[in-house]
Amino acid sequence: MNPNRILPDLQSALLCEHVRREANGNFILIGVISGVGTPQLPITAPQLCVFSRWARGRGEFTETVRLLDTDGTTELRKSDTQFRLQDPAHPVSNMTVFPQLEFKQQGVYQVEVSVDGVVKSRFPVPVLLVKQPGQPEQPQPEAPAEEGGATPDPA
Repeated sequence: MNPNRILPDLQSALLCEHVRREANGNFILIGVISGVGTPQLPITAPQLCVFSRWARGRGEFTETVRLLDTDGTTELRKSDTQFRLQDPAHPVSNMTVFPQLEFKQQGVYQVEVSVDGVVKSRFPVPVLLVKQPGQPEQPQPEAPAEEGGATPDPA
């Protein structure tokens, strides 16, 4: 065990459309995402970003960000980022970009963030079909009549 190495805390992890770094070093997160509503599937997001901030650690680490399918285990995307924390008082921010991300079905996807194999956060990203204003209702298939049973008279 290295006494000079302290596993960091994940201060935050957010899914967004884009992250921009200003000249002064600050970050601007654009389009923070809590879920995806779409009128049709599949849908492709041009890019999604995971912005993470690590604090209270010391040493060299590997951050792993994974996007998991609706079954909670199938890995759709994975990215590893090496980073270093000089001391516990100076945090580090990382950005992971997943370009051309396709969602094929509705359901709850998961974003998982870990450091050196230790999962620090796992949060849901629901993808739902939503009706657009003015869009006609989709006809529902009629339920088949039960065999041998009588069909009720709509009188």
